[in-house]
Amino acid sequence: MTQTAAAKAADVLLGVRRNPFGANVPGSETHPAVTIPDAVRRCRWIAVDINATGFGLFLVSPSMERARLVPCFDSDYPRVSLHTKFVSGSNGEDLVQHTRVSSLPCWWSSDARSASATTLPALDWAGRISPLVPDSSGIAFPVYAERGQCGLVIFYGTDISLPQAQLHEIHARCFALFSAVAVMRPGDSGKVPSISKRELECLKLTANGFTSEDIAKLLKLSVHTANQYLTNTTQKLNAVNRMHAVAKALRMGLIE
Repeated sequence: MTQTAAAKAADVLLGVRRNPFGANVPGSETHPAVTIPDAVRRCRWIAVDINATGFGLFLVSPSMERARLVPCFDSDYPRVSLHTKFVSGSNGEDLVQHTRVSSLPCWWSSDARSASATTLPALDWAGRISPLVPDSSGIAFPVYAERGQCGLVIFYGTDISLPQAQLHEIHARCFALFSAVAVMRPGDSGKVPSISKRELECLKLTANGFTSEDIAKLLKLSVHTANQYLTNTTQKLNAVNRMHAVAKALRMGLIE
C-alpha cells in the first residue's frame, strides 16, 4: 500500500476529511449541502482556499423588468453583511444582466496596492467590472442550475490568491454549491403554501433590502407586527431565515 493510500485509509478509519467541501479528487464522492448552514460552511471552505475574507451567494431575480440580486446567505450568516446590502442594491444590476448571458467571472479592485489587484488582473478568463462595494476587491462567479435558475457566488478580500490554473476548479465548486442550494425547496409536492397578501408584501420589501423598521413605516404597522408577518412567511416556506425565505419565494414565483 502506498503512503497516499495508507493516509486515505487512516482517514476513513478515523472518520476524518481534511476538507469535506474542498476540491474534487478523482474517485472521491461529493458531499452535497443539505441545509443552508451546510452551504455556508461549504462556501467558507472555498473562501479559505482562495484567501478571501468574505463571501455571498445570490439568486438572480426572475423578473426581466427589474434586474436585481437577491441574497441567500453570506459570511455573516445568519445576519446580513454590509457587502451584501451594497450588492443587492442598485450596484448589482449590471452584473445581473451579465450573468444572464455569460458565465465569465468578473473581478474588481479598488486598491491598486493590494495583493488582489495583482492576482485578479492576471486571470485570462475573467473580466473587470466597477467595484460592487466601495473600497474593496473581489471576484464574482456566475452560476446556473436546473429549471433556468441562475445566480452569483461572490468572494471579497484584498489578499485573494487565485492562480489561473485554479480558476476553473473554483468556478466548478461554485456551480456545485449553487446547485445544492437551488434544490432546497419546501417539500416535493409542488404545492404553494398559503401566504397572505400582507405577508408577501413584507417579504417583497425584505427582498428589496428594507429592514423591519422600514417595512413597519411603509405599511403603517408596528415593528412587532412586521416581524410577525416575516416570521410566519419564513415558517410557511420552511426556510431557516428571512433571506432563505426570499430565495424560496423567488424560485416559486411568489414574488418578483
